[in-house]
Amino acid sequence: MVTIGFGGGCHWCTEAVFQPLVGVSKVRQGFIRSDAPDETWSEAVEISFDPDRVRLRDLIAVHLSTHASEADHKMRGKYRSAVYTMTPEQQDECATYIRDLAAEAEVHFVTRSLMHRGFRPSDSRFHDYYKSNPERPFCRVYIAPKLAKLRTRHSALLKKENPTS
Repeated sequence: MVTIGFGGGCHWCTEAVFQPLVGVSKVRQGFIRSDAPDETWSEAVEISFDPDRVRLRDLIAVHLSTHASEADHKMRGKYRSAVYTMTPEQQDECATYIRDLAAEAEVHFVTRSLMHRGFRPSDSRFHDYYKSNPERPFCRVYIAPKLAKLRTRHSALLKKENPTS
C-alpha cells in the first residue's frame, strides 16, 4: 500500500470522492500541512491505495476533476489545492502528472505537489460524512455533484457494487 494526501475542497467532499475508488483501501479525513509557506493546516484526506490496482496518475486525474483545481480563490488557505507526497521522488512524479494532465486538458491547475509534513484527523463525528448523511443539504449541494462528475468521467475506476448488499 502507498499513502498520499489530497486537498482541494472540504475534507467531507474529498473523502466521499476517494472512498468508492478501486484500489483505495482507506481514506482518513482531516488536516494536512506542508513546508513554509504552506505550513498551516488545510482540510485534506490521506488515502492508502494499491498501485497494482489503481495508478497514481488516475488518482490525481480524479482529484483535479472533482474540485476547483483551476481556481485560486480566497479560501485556498483553508482549502489548499494540493497532492501531499511522502518522498521527494513521489513529489516530482506527482508534479509531472499535474503538468501532463494540464497540458492534455489545455488548462492551468493551481494544484501543487507538496511534501506531507503532518496529519491531524478531523473530529470522528464527521468521518464518513456523506455515507452517513447523503440527504443533508450540504451533501446534496456540494458532494453529490462531485460524485456525479466521478461517475461520468472516471466510471472505470469505481468499485463494483455488490448487488446483494
